[in-house]
Amino acid sequence: MTEAAIPFLDVVGLTALVAQDLELAWKSVLTHGRYVAGPEVEVFEAEFASYCGTSSCVGVGNGTDALELIFAALGIGPGDEIVVPANTFVATAEAVCRAGARPRFVDVLPDTLQIDPDAVAAAVNPRTAAVVAVHLFGQTPDMGRLLALTQRHGLALIEDAAQAHGARFAGRRAGSLGVAAAFSFYPGKNLGALGDGGAVVSGDASLTARIRSLANHGRAVGGRHQHDERGRNSRLDTLQAAVLSAKLRHLDRHNAQRRQLMCGYRHGLPGACELVDVHPLVEPVHHLAVVRVADREAAIAALDAAGIGWGLHYPVPCHRQTAFRDFADQDLPVTEHAAGRILSLPMSPTLSPAHVERVCAVLREVLP
Repeated sequence: MTEAAIPFLDVVGLTALVAQDLELAWKSVLTHGRYVAGPEVEVFEAEFASYCGTSSCVGVGNGTDALELIFAALGIGPGDEIVVPANTFVATAEAVCRAGARPRFVDVLPDTLQIDPDAVAAAVNPRTAAVVAVHLFGQTPDMGRLLALTQRHGLALIEDAAQAHGARFAGRRAGSLGVAAAFSFYPGKNLGALGDGGAVVSGDASLTARIRSLANHGRAVGGRHQHDERGRNSRLDTLQAAVLSAKLRHLDRHNAQRRQLMCGYRHGLPGACELVDVHPLVEPVHHLAVVRVADREAAIAALDAAGIGWGLHYPVPCHRQTAFRDFADQDLPVTEHAAGRILSLPMSPTLSPAHVERVCAVLREVLP
């Protein structure tokens, strides 16, 4: 009998795990009809701020908007540079450019593939305004070193936490480590909406107040018809907020399941599959299960033949993308070497240890 396929990303199955909670949440919203700025938005913002260990949260349209709004609220723009890792989704660099600033791409560490603090230190110059610490694959970079560096130079440390809902560094949640953090609630995230959504969290209430205004057409607080700044329309809608509150109650349990599945990969994968390391002070949430393999084509062919899903995060680094070639002023060897070898394996709370063992068995057959 043919074995069932193993999807790379099982959003349908994940939704099914919390279907009853979602039905209740949606029924409430459909009943009162306040689809924009309904009470569920404020409830979720308070819950998520508390979860992250911060004092304030603003729900916005998506994770890219969250980054752009942070830059705007901090007054970062033309003439400024923002240090970002080249090994990230293009949205990080995109947001920098949309703010009118210049992305300064730096390399990552060879073990974790997270931003290299030494590379950040070397990139700082008089135009540097901020550093974006991208929490890639579900773990933070070395936030201790990055905090010390940015404080020494008077720079803003901003967290791109789009892949790290619930992760910790030295006991502190992602989102509570920098001046502000941007989260995405894209459906495939550890905490995913049923559509686009995002949030900014921060311990600086004045910063989040400005972000709230900018995200709502620059409206003055308490003044619906008064617009103090040129803002934009980027709001988390009520239905998505209700969904996120329902899912947030299950997030820690689902993250714990991801950690158990990763243990299965660590014990079962062949030696030719090198899992990305985790910093010793990090409690990861394994948004992605990323390995590096010398013969990626053989691995992909074997997974395809077995009906097993896979992904690539990210085969073309930001500084090698056509859209950002104006900022590619140096080779970044660690990022470039990893780009040709990385492979993302299935990872979801819907998977079982047996699924993980099957993935490992398929890869053991084709890789030494």
